[in-house]
Amino acid sequence: MSAVVLGTPRHRFAGAGAHPGGAVIVGFQDQGNLGMGYLASTLEKFDHPVELIEFRDPADVTIERVLAADPVVVGFSLIFQFYLPEYRTLIQRMRAAGVTAHFTMGGHYPSLCPEEVLELVPELDSVALYEGEYTLVELTAALRRGEDWTLVPGLAWTDDAGELVHSPDRGLAEHLDDLPLPMRFKEAERVLGWPTLPLLASRGCARRCSFCSIHTFYRGATGKTVRVRAAAKVAEEMEMLADTQNVRIFLFQDDDFPLAGRPGQRFVAELTDEIKRRGLHERAIWKISCRAEYIEPEMFATLRDAGMYLVYMGLESGSAEGLEVLNKQITTETNHYAVATLKSLGILVEYGFMLFDPSTSFGSIRENITFLRAILADGSGGAVFCRMLPYGGTPIRERLRAEGRLRGDVKYPDYDFLDPRLGTYHSLLDAAVSPWIHGAGLSHQLNWAWHEVFVIRRLVGELPGLAGFESDLAGLTVRSNEVLFGFVEETSAAFETGDSRMLLRHNLREPRRVLGDELVELRNDFVADNQDAMLDALMATDGIHGPVLMPQVF
Repeated sequence: MSAVVLGTPRHRFAGAGAHPGGAVIVGFQDQGNLGMGYLASTLEKFDHPVELIEFRDPADVTIERVLAADPVVVGFSLIFQFYLPEYRTLIQRMRAAGVTAHFTMGGHYPSLCPEEVLELVPELDSVALYEGEYTLVELTAALRRGEDWTLVPGLAWTDDAGELVHSPDRGLAEHLDDLPLPMRFKEAERVLGWPTLPLLASRGCARRCSFCSIHTFYRGATGKTVRVRAAAKVAEEMEMLADTQNVRIFLFQDDDFPLAGRPGQRFVAELTDEIKRRGLHERAIWKISCRAEYIEPEMFATLRDAGMYLVYMGLESGSAEGLEVLNKQITTETNHYAVATLKSLGILVEYGFMLFDPSTSFGSIRENITFLRAILADGSGGAVFCRMLPYGGTPIRERLRAEGRLRGDVKYPDYDFLDPRLGTYHSLLDAAVSPWIHGAGLSHQLNWAWHEVFVIRRLVGELPGLAGFESDLAGLTVRSNEVLFGFVEETSAAFETGDSRMLLRHNLREPRRVLGDELVELRNDFVADNQDAMLDALMATDGIHGPVLMPQVF
């Protein structure tokens, strides 16, 4: 298909119109989903009724709510491309039930691959490209007024001839603080009773990792790729949420927290000053995600002293070749230094890691395990890893396509390894280690226990037995990791020589059960011994009445 551009840019936002209906947005609402929140608050700002629906609600309930709302547009927020078939099923059921509203879909995959999405979900009327706040507002206004929606900038659709058509481009929001604060439509999640909510300090990422669609998403539209909010506005939002919803744990959802260069240094200085001026460092803690090369002692000590307690980094590989294929533009030495620096400052470290990527060999698997064993030697976290997947809109998908190695579909994107044996090995290994690394796997449970330790230390303080609990948890984590590491090393070496018996006859569920039972007992005993002190701290925080922290099973 060829792309055709129609119309000229214009800006029509007003809400009053011939049709009383507004918009319904359907999507995942995990952690409050800031994307849906910004869409909703912007619609409300311009007097458009809006209703938000959790995608995983029963289809009958969703359809009933949509029919009752009688909207002019239903927007589908697609965070994960592998859910597209399930979205289509819901969309088909809506149409069959008599929903006649305009259907549009937004997100990274629809923005970067609109032709694919419109082909896979022909019931859609359009795709909203890139940042969607003002596009959805103008689309809703045009539909309510009975005007030609194809003149709204930032849309794509297929015409009667099956050709992909674009309306004029819509640039990225220039000033993020011009957007209204996101609608907080879901009750805050809690960690040990303390309310937790996400927020943003910036949008965009300046890097070009080959496996990631974030930078291609923001570079696909006109405008500045990375935009940062005023530090005072960020602190003001934190203070408002702390005052109105008693939020004590903030999760910055920035793609890459703004720390780079002199602008990053200025932002850190301004944000930490604002946080301390408002006394937030004594009331709340917060988490960020950033790249390893930004981490240095002085800046991160300043961030820690202002309440930052957790840093997530996409380390991704422990081999030079893997980092090059993933275009991380970083070295393993830098990753080692970043992890060690954060630990020395008493900051919790979480990470992303791809044990398998298109360059993987049996040797690189063992090299990656050596890297993970080194950064986790102290038992400071459970070992986690995954396989890189070629998502739509990423440079590596196009590279694999050009090499003839791209396989799979929208739900299960895949590729051929250079060594064909690795495909079978990965499938067998993934099934074997699932009790550790998937869902509520043991490594994730260990990491949640470590998260609780750092929350207790920052929001409650030193409790009787906390040091001993931490020491026991570290020992348990080391033993769990070693079972996992040893299994990967032994099976990769054996499989490379043609021996698959260990993979086929393993019994990892038993050590996982034993270690899991030990973790639950260890954690619950500590909580039971200290729940009165934790409840006192919780109740003293502006009179919060949190749940009783009884022992619980993960």
